[in-house]
Amino acid sequence: MLKLFILLSYNLLNKTSMEINFYALIVAALSTLVVGFIWYNPKVFGTIWMRESGMTEEKMKGANMILIFGMSIFYAFLIAMLLQVLVIHQYGALGMVGGDPALAKPSYAAFMADYGMAFRTFKHGALHGFMTGLFLALPIVGTNALYERRSWKYTLVCGGFWIVCFMIMGGIICAWV
Repeated sequence: MLKLFILLSYNLLNKTSMEINFYALIVAALSTLVVGFIWYNPKVFGTIWMRESGMTEEKMKGANMILIFGMSIFYAFLIAMLLQVLVIHQYGALGMVGGDPALAKPSYAAFMADYGMAFRTFKHGALHGFMTGLFLALPIVGTNALYERRSWKYTLVCGGFWIVCFMIMGGIICAWV
């Protein structure tokens, strides 16, 4: 997988190769902060989250917010790297040829010429982001919540946050050509 990412980052974007769009990944990662500011606002789900997580205003005041936001962006960037492969179908074709278009048969070039930009819309990326959030993020949050003895409200607030984030991230990544 790492080899695939490295090879992709050196290819020029054309009909037969794909490049990692770092601008889209950064914007997608930053979008999680925007969603978080809205989602965890006390007028939306912030009060429920604080009650269900045991967080207090006092605990929040002693936090290193630069570290928290910095690591949040870093983690969101890692998520965006994975989402890129999940929301852009052409990465599947590239994976089938071992990640190096130069070694592929002519049928790969023909496929990419015909379908290289197919399903590259915000709506399509958001759909796959939703499915990834529902079937990956929510079960991870839910499993952790079970062992941490958290409530179903906590699971829905935190899992719902990631589902919305994955939708927006997937849409940004898929549509940004």
